[in-house]
Amino acid sequence: MRAALDKIDRKLVKLLSNDAREGANQVAARLELSPPTVRTRLKSLIDQNLLKIAGLLNVSERPELTVAILGINAYANGRLDEVAKKISELPFVTSVSIVTGRYDLICEVMFEGDTDALYQVTSELLPKLAEPGVIRGSETFVVMKSHNKWLNLPKGVWEINSAEQSAEETARKV
Repeated sequence: MRAALDKIDRKLVKLLSNDAREGANQVAARLELSPPTVRTRLKSLIDQNLLKIAGLLNVSERPELTVAILGINAYANGRLDEVAKKISELPFVTSVSIVTGRYDLICEVMFEGDTDALYQVTSELLPKLAEPGVIRGSETFVVMKSHNKWLNLPKGVWEINSAEQSAEETARKV
């Protein structure tokens, strides 16, 4: 069972959810705590994989990006969580959830441009993910318009290749 966050951690997460650009000193002042306490709590939340501070993109304002939701039927013989984890590691996948209802899994993907990446995920990567018969089928819903849709870019979207990354790191050092 997951442990609930205490009142201070919930306030800290709420403040950061609204705007994570403030430093520990400003957050501490708003929460009426000492900066070392805020830093310790932040480190603990991050170390426990309960909080991740990341830049999110307003997908509804990016016409070059497309989001799709996949409803997936899987017959995993008690290994549905293992299948969900494998799907979460695929390129273009922003999230995977085990759900109730007509599907076993709901997966969200994001890609740039036309539907080649979506085809790759649904027709090539998903069927090869597990033994034959595990992924029984999927239904795809392309998001036509969204509101308040902020996402972390998944692996595969706007990838920085190693040469570009090395050049950027070198430029920062200079």
